[in-house]
Amino acid sequence: MSLIQLEQPLPDVKLLKPSTWPCLMLGFRPLFLLAGIWAVISMLVWTLVLSGTIPWHLSVSPTHWHAHEMLFGFASAVAIGFLFTASQNWTGIVTLNGVGLLLLSCVWLAARIVFLFADDAFIFLAGLQAAFWLIAICHLAQTLVQAKSRKNYQFVAILCVMASFNVLFIWLLENDDLALAQIFSHLAILGFTLLISVIAGRVMPFFIARGLGLNEQVKTPRLDKLLFWSAIIGIIGFFSHHILSSPLNPGFILVFTAFLHVLRCMCWFNTRIFTRPLLWSLYLAYLCMALGLLGFGSGYLGFPWYSKDALHLITIGAMGLMILSIMARVSLGHTARPLQPHPLMSLAFALCVFAAITRSILPIFINPHHSWLASALLWIGAFVIFVAVYTPILMKKRLDGRRG
Repeated sequence: MSLIQLEQPLPDVKLLKPSTWPCLMLGFRPLFLLAGIWAVISMLVWTLVLSGTIPWHLSVSPTHWHAHEMLFGFASAVAIGFLFTASQNWTGIVTLNGVGLLLLSCVWLAARIVFLFADDAFIFLAGLQAAFWLIAICHLAQTLVQAKSRKNYQFVAILCVMASFNVLFIWLLENDDLALAQIFSHLAILGFTLLISVIAGRVMPFFIARGLGLNEQVKTPRLDKLLFWSAIIGIIGFFSHHILSSPLNPGFILVFTAFLHVLRCMCWFNTRIFTRPLLWSLYLAYLCMALGLLGFGSGYLGFPWYSKDALHLITIGAMGLMILSIMARVSLGHTARPLQPHPLMSLAFALCVFAAITRSILPIFINPHHSWLASALLWIGAFVIFVAVYTPILMKKRLDGRRG
């Protein structure tokens, strides 16, 4: 052995431990980054297929693939990343990191690859999606139970319902029951509105008070409780109407829930919100959810707004914009950076708002196909900005040197 070989430094042992990698120290890091990248890739694929630029190669329709990947791929990854991060704050217990978090991320990524490239691989897709949900739900439940954080058990129940919708959606695709699969995608959207409602009720008053330097938070405990149960009854009513053929019209409870959300928006309103990008983006996202739910519910009462257009005000305007804003804020706060987003993020938020308006309202006035393509391009632009700005942040250690 030569002297040169003897003098070669040994690899740093810490580098071999995934738990020491900054990108695997807390749930938001890999899941936000993967979700942001997938928001661009999946929408780009959808745009190319929709425009006829590339042929669709799977037996399942591109519409159902798009719905699955937006709801159960993109949005679900962000929800789990956020809840892992938030639950560590709530309980003081370290949540999934290192090898476990790497495994969860790989399972999620494998599901995306299988559904995009492997035709008729529904069993594998269902297995991977079920594994992702099972690992995430069990870990979150263990953390909350260990800390006796009973007020947060509701998140475990909501995730279990969402996981069930996901598996049923895939099973229905395998059995070519596309109409019923679409119903379950709508149920998943309503499930996400419930999740957004609960999370927003927790964080929005705090964010607004802190962002505007207010002495007190605007709290609405009675309205929060009424909203929670109204949203649950709305989901049950929608399920009963479409799955159990109940004669009861779900439109009434959906519209009632939407008005409660509007009332909440009025309680939170402060003109100074629009001076802070991390506040106006969240506020507009929540308002989009209220208006989208109002339009969707009104469709059952004879209002002419097409239900899919109203739902896209929820999926793009509420879910997309709120996800973008939450990822931006959490990524700054949990890496010890000032809560002042890069100026380009204001453009990203605006692009997402225009994507929602373009997809949900413009089809009434122009060729729907053109509005769909324009909306998709605006969405891609918004998330390209997020990935470009936040990849270095998510891949580096906290500025204060602490773990997280």
